[in-house]
Amino acid sequence: MTTITVAQKEEEQPFIISEDVVINKYHSQDELENMQKGQLMVLYNRRIEVLIKILPNIAFTSKPGITMSSMGIPYNKENRNALKDNIDAATTYFKNTLEFQEIVLPYSDKDNLISAILFYEETLKALHTYDDFK
Repeated sequence: MTTITVAQKEEEQPFIISEDVVINKYHSQDELENMQKGQLMVLYNRRIEVLIKILPNIAFTSKPGITMSSMGIPYNKENRNALKDNIDAATTYFKNTLEFQEIVLPYSDKDNLISAILFYEETLKALHTYDDFK
C-alpha cells in the first residue's frame, strides 16, 4: 500500500500596506528650492501615492508589510476579497490622480509645489508617531 501525502502550500497573504509604500528621504526647503520643477513633480506624486495607500488603513496599521493575520484579522474569503478590493481601489485612484497631475501639475507654481511636498512630508513623519496616540 502506498500513501501519498499532498501538502497544500499556504497562500502568501498580501500586505494591508505594501512594503514599497515608503519615502526614502525627507527634504528641507533649501533642498527643494534647488531642484528643477520636474524633480519636484516626481516627489509630489510619490508623496500622494504613499498617502493614498496609508491613510485609509491607519486604523489597522501605519506600517508597510503587515498582513491581516499578523493583526489578528481572519484571512478568510470575505476579508481576502475586501482587502483585494481595497488595494485595487487605491491603485485605480492613484492611477487616475496621476493622469490628472501629469496634465495640470506642470502649470503649478514651484513655490506651491515645495509647500505641498513639505506639508505631505510632515504628514508622513507624523504617521511614524501614530502609535503614540493609542
